[in-house]
Amino acid sequence: MGIEKNSGNTSVGGAIVAAICIIIYLGALVQCAVRLYLSIEDRRGIAEYEFSQIASQALSAGTQGFMDDYFVQTMKNTLASKKSIEAIIIKTPDGQFAFERQSGRAVSWVNNSPRFLNRFGLSNQNYYKPLPIPGLRDATITGVAGFFDYIAFSKILRETLLIILGGFALAFFTILLQLLLGGKSTNKTETVYRSAPEPSREIRESRETEESRYAPSETGGPKGLYSSRSNIGWDEYTKDRLDSELHRCSSTEKDLTLIIMEFSEVLNDAMFKHAAEEAVNFFASRDLLFEHGRLGITVILPFTSLDVGISKSEKFNQRMMEKFPRGYGLESCLSIGLSSRSGRLINAERLIFEANEALKKAKSDPKTSIVAFKSDLEKYRDYIRTKG
Repeated sequence: MGIEKNSGNTSVGGAIVAAICIIIYLGALVQCAVRLYLSIEDRRGIAEYEFSQIASQALSAGTQGFMDDYFVQTMKNTLASKKSIEAIIIKTPDGQFAFERQSGRAVSWVNNSPRFLNRFGLSNQNYYKPLPIPGLRDATITGVAGFFDYIAFSKILRETLLIILGGFALAFFTILLQLLLGGKSTNKTETVYRSAPEPSREIRESRETEESRYAPSETGGPKGLYSSRSNIGWDEYTKDRLDSELHRCSSTEKDLTLIIMEFSEVLNDAMFKHAAEEAVNFFASRDLLFEHGRLGITVILPFTSLDVGISKSEKFNQRMMEKFPRGYGLESCLSIGLSSRSGRLINAERLIFEANEALKKAKSDPKTSIVAFKSDLEKYRDYIRTKG
């Protein structure tokens, strides 16, 4: 009896650890793919912003003197200061002029005309703008950007490798522990059979009852990228992701809007999951949606102004009224609070606080279900200086 019980527990434990290892490996691959995709999207946003800066600088320098020493040096210095734009080509009726961050990396010359290279690592999207330089007709500027941020990619791959190695280490030590415990269990069982009779059924049941009563309970927590209850991000992940998106938007001087919505009715899990899926379909990015308490959803909208966020919230509120049957009681019980970066250097904790305050106002005001927190930029800067 003792040998069969120990063997069964070992097999169950091994199966559980194997499942955990598989989840670790899949989670590592999924988070790697998601982070790589976000890095590429971030690179595209930075490239657009940098190309606009280069075009503005070219127009300013060209107005003072096109292709003179000052213009050439200005373009070289401007291009060297950028992270993503690899090369630019300026075309005029009198000729074509190319500037590269690294010679021969992004431009080739064909019949004395510069062409962007079609190679791995360069974006297949060329950026284009006209250059209305006085006295110069039909001048244009085009640019090409690097597709990858190699520093960010190496960091993501390194961290993914560490997660996978952690899974391998867990599997290795589990196998080693099973081998050691298996040997000890066999020897111990043989001694019991020789020196003492097997305990009665009543004694075994009593022992098992006591063991189950005093066994430590497992504490639940976030596991994986998405909550199994809603299939969107865990509430605990909101702050870290919002801080990351705020940093990305501030580096490109773009706006960001945070939406926190909450259903006032007591929804069951199936209804809440349905509402969360509708939010994913509407806002088009599962990675930027998170649970907010039991009945709420947080939406992060990078590169989005507060006015656009309000418009989206109104449309989503209307969609909820149309999608859910009246029997759900959802026609007037969705409250929404918003706040945005609005040109401020603000952290996630402060932005969440502002959106929550707007949500409280929306919940307490029977006349409106959507309230936006609008900051006074000058007062905010005075507040930061005073606080500093």
